[in-house]
Amino acid sequence: SPPAVVLLLSLLGLAAAGKLLVVPMDGSHWLSMREVLDMLQQKGHEVVVVAPEVSFHIKPSKNIVMKMHSVPYTQEEFEKDFQAFLQISFEKGSSFEKFFKVLEGMKRIIDLEASSCEQLLQNKELIRYLEESKFDAVLTDPFVPCGAILAEHLSLPSMYFLRGIPCGLDFEATQCPKPPSYVPRVSSHLSDRMTFLQRVKNLLFDIQNLFFCGYLFQPFEKLASEFLQREVTVLDLLSKGSVWLLRLDFVLDYPRPLMPNIIPIGGVNCAHKELPQ
Repeated sequence: SPPAVVLLLSLLGLAAAGKLLVVPMDGSHWLSMREVLDMLQQKGHEVVVVAPEVSFHIKPSKNIVMKMHSVPYTQEEFEKDFQAFLQISFEKGSSFEKFFKVLEGMKRIIDLEASSCEQLLQNKELIRYLEESKFDAVLTDPFVPCGAILAEHLSLPSMYFLRGIPCGLDFEATQCPKPPSYVPRVSSHLSDRMTFLQRVKNLLFDIQNLFFCGYLFQPFEKLASEFLQREVTVLDLLSKGSVWLLRLDFVLDYPRPLMPNIIPIGGVNCAHKELPQ
C-alpha cells in the first residue's frame, strides 16, 4: 500500500545517512574540508567536529555540531609560530638549506598540535561523549595524526582528507610505490623527467626523510602509545586508513602510482569564492 511504501522509503533514507566524527587540521586544510562537510550535511549526514578553542579558521557554527577543547597556548603564540613557518616559504637559499628551515618550523607546529591533541585525549568528559555517540567513521587530515589515534581508540574506520604528509608517510602507510626515477620528492624542485644526477638528488631527499620523520612525529608516537596503552608508531596508525581522499590532480601534479584506496579529488584545495567582475 502507499503508506507502507512511504514508510519503507523513510527508513531507507535513515539507513543511508551516517554519523561522522571529524578531526580537522587548521588553516587552508580546514577551508577545503569545510566544503565537503557542508555537502555531507546537505545529504542528511550528521557531522560532529572536534576542534581546539584556539585556531585560525575553525570556529563554532550554526550549521555544524562542534565540540571544542582547551589548549595550553594562546592565540598570539599560535599565530606567531604559524606566521614564522609560512615566512620560510619566501626565504631564498638552496634546497637543503630550505629543507632544514622548513623542518625546524614544521617541528614547532607539530609540537603545538601534539600539545593540543594531548589536551583532547585527557579530556575524559569529551572522550566519554565520543565513545557513547556511536559514530560510523572518522574523517581527518592525517597531517596531524590525532584523528587517527581517536579512530583506533574508538575502533572506527578512518577516511583521510589530505594534500600530503611530511616524509612521504602517505606512500609508506599505503605501501604505494614511489620510484625516485620519476616521482619527485617534496621540496626537491624536480619534475617527473630527471637526469641521472637529478635522480640521485631525488634519492637523497628520501634518505634524509628516514632520519627526520621520527624526529618530527615523536611527540605523537609517545602520546598514542600512552593513550592506547601499547607501543605504536605514526606509521602503524596511518596504515589503518580505509580511504585516502588525496587533494591532487594530474593536471597540476606530476603522475605517480596510486593504490586502490587512494582517490584523487583535485580542485578541492580551498574555499571557493566568486571573484568580482
